[in-house]
Amino acid sequence: MVVTAGAELLADALTAQAVPTTRVDWQPPVTGTETALVRTMTDPRRHSANTTASERMLAARAALVDVRPASQALALPPDHFLHAGPPVTWERASGPLRGGLIAGMLLEGLADSPEQAERRLASGQVTWEPCHHRGAVGPMAGIVSASMWMMELRDEVHNHTAWCSLNEGLGKVARYGAYSPDVIRRLRWMSEVLGPLLARAVRANGPLDIKAIVAAMVQMGDEGHNRNRAGTLMLLRDLMPAMIETGVPTSDLVESVRFISGNDHFFLNLVMPAAKLQTLAGAGIPGSTLVTTMARNGTDFGIQLSSTGDRWFTGPAQLADGLYLASFGPDDANPDIGDSAITETAGLGGFSMATAPAIVRFVGGTVADALATTHRMYEITVAENPAYAIPILEFRGAPTGIDVVSVLRTSILPQINTGMAGKVAGTGQVGAGLVTPPMDCFVAAIDTLASLAETPVGRQF
Repeated sequence: MVVTAGAELLADALTAQAVPTTRVDWQPPVTGTETALVRTMTDPRRHSANTTASERMLAARAALVDVRPASQALALPPDHFLHAGPPVTWERASGPLRGGLIAGMLLEGLADSPEQAERRLASGQVTWEPCHHRGAVGPMAGIVSASMWMMELRDEVHNHTAWCSLNEGLGKVARYGAYSPDVIRRLRWMSEVLGPLLARAVRANGPLDIKAIVAAMVQMGDEGHNRNRAGTLMLLRDLMPAMIETGVPTSDLVESVRFISGNDHFFLNLVMPAAKLQTLAGAGIPGSTLVTTMARNGTDFGIQLSSTGDRWFTGPAQLADGLYLASFGPDDANPDIGDSAITETAGLGGFSMATAPAIVRFVGGTVADALATTHRMYEITVAENPAYAIPILEFRGAPTGIDVVSVLRTSILPQINTGMAGKVAGTGQVGAGLVTPPMDCFVAAIDTLASLAETPVGRQF
């Protein structure tokens, strides 16, 4: 028996000669990270820290307990906004992020026109910060303003709370950077009708186990990022009786039910805070090399780690490879944007593509690609989540707990399913596809981890 590692020419020659050969898919670590990798890998805390972090992640719960305006839930004033990804200034902000901020200005009555909104944003008359800094998450541009209603989820195991706005649907919507009058009308209807109705229904129904719904949808063909059809319908099934009993005008009830049932992505905005609660449970563990956040603002891609607090490690956001809507093409797309990669950070989305082969019709690729992607993600994670069991893989748990060390040792980057926003503010959605983070994030992270690593007894560097 001959074992070959990376030498395909040798392996092919041996196979042609009928020599028993085992091929090992191996390649050297990312160039320039060798010393930092060794120091980090030999930190005596690492194994137990990662075990603790992953166990806390798997134990996390997620229950929908309320729906409230951001002004109440997050103490958000009218002139302060939240956005997706790491911090960014107006000068560096991407088109869709600028468009989302303009939409927020118009919604809150802080400007009478897009032009006036843009001038006030550029002059610093309002402020903004990442959703993650407030324990929230936002899809695509991720804009949250004071009057937007937020889903409020609780993890009673670890005493954490996370929030996400209501999902507007696909196409020309504020989270994709659109701000036309119909976009603002829809947002106002969501604030005046949909949000209050959902709040009354959730309070009447009592806490709703979102983690249980996610577990069921994973076994029904949803991967929780770009496919949430089963999850949306299960949510509507559970809340419908309470929605009917609220006594709201029939027209409001019908319009709300039609809106939710016609928006397969509605449940995404519950998967995201559930995933946030899961990864938040694994944060704050000294010596851990696990990723707790992946997020993009359309300019930068940022990650946060269990052991490094709120610090961001960033690199340039990448263009997705996928399918385009109507006449749009690659030249119309902005680099990747959104907090929705929190789903992949928690083992869903691109990590669970094997459970949702139909996703390839939306983001591109083949069914074989979907299966191979999930298998590949097991190589860079430290645990499997039995709650999110994947039927086609004999109910193997979703790969969970991205390890910076494994990413750099294998050169395998996390796979993300994503939507694509137009790079020009006001355009809206132009497509959907597949993307990975830049390796820069992980290279920067390992340098910091190495600087914080403890030295094993008897060993010097």
